[in-house]
Formats: sequence, C-alpha cells, structure tokens
Amino acid sequence: MVSENATKIKITFNPPLELDCTRKYEMALVNLETYYSFPNLSDENNVFRYSPSFIAGNSTRQRHWVEVHIPEGSYDLIDIAETIKIAMKRNGHNDDAVKISANTNTLKSAIEIQGDFQVDFRVRNSISSVLGF
Repeated sequence: MVSENATKIKITFNPPLELDCTRKYEMALVNLETYYSFPNLSDENNVFRYSPSFIAGNSTRQRHWVEVHIPEGSYDLIDIAETIKIAMKRNGHNDDAVKISANTNTLKSAIEIQGDFQVDFRVRNSISSVLGF
C-alpha cells in the first residue's frame, strides 16, 4: 500500500517461508511492476555527460563534453542505456563505446567505457543516482 507520507509493501507467501528465528535475514526487492507508475528520472537526475575525445589541435588536451538530457519518465536500466546509445549515435559518436548493464549480484549498474571516451558523473543533475554509482 502506498500513501502520501509512507510506503508499506505487504506480500503473503504461499507456502509460507520458514526461517530460523535465531538467524538474521535480509530481503531485497529486485523488481516491482505496478499498474500506476511514477517517474524515476526527472529534471533533478536526468543528465548523462560524456566525452568522446579531446578537442582537435588543442595543446592543453582539453576534452569535448556532450550532455544528454533524458526526458522525464519511468525507465528501467535497459531503456536508459538505449536512450543514451541513441543520443550518442545522433551526435555522430560511437554508440558502442559506453555500455551500461545490470550487476544482479550487487543490484547496481555496471558501465564499460572503451577507447578514449570518458563519462563524468560530477555534473549537476547527474543520472548517477539512478544508475547506482
């Protein structure tokens, strides 16, 4: 049950889970599908900043940075990765240079960066909180 000030999720297992009361247990929610949805990306956490290369002819080796602003919505990790990939391709950059995937062991994201590409999560309104970095 979700209310305006608190969230309480209740589940009944059939058959019931039988746990040893002398031990400690933890449980994690891996997936939640609801009829009504709420956005996990908004103007406060929707910026992905990457650099495909250094600025040509610049002796100080400054980087060329590109910001991708993902529209507000309810995204899963695959949709976020695909949206970034499409934006990189639209900008004329190698869309395979940055790969975002799930690490189901840690319940966080993994990012693989190839070549001279860099990603900057220090930018204001970074998507890093959604990705788990």
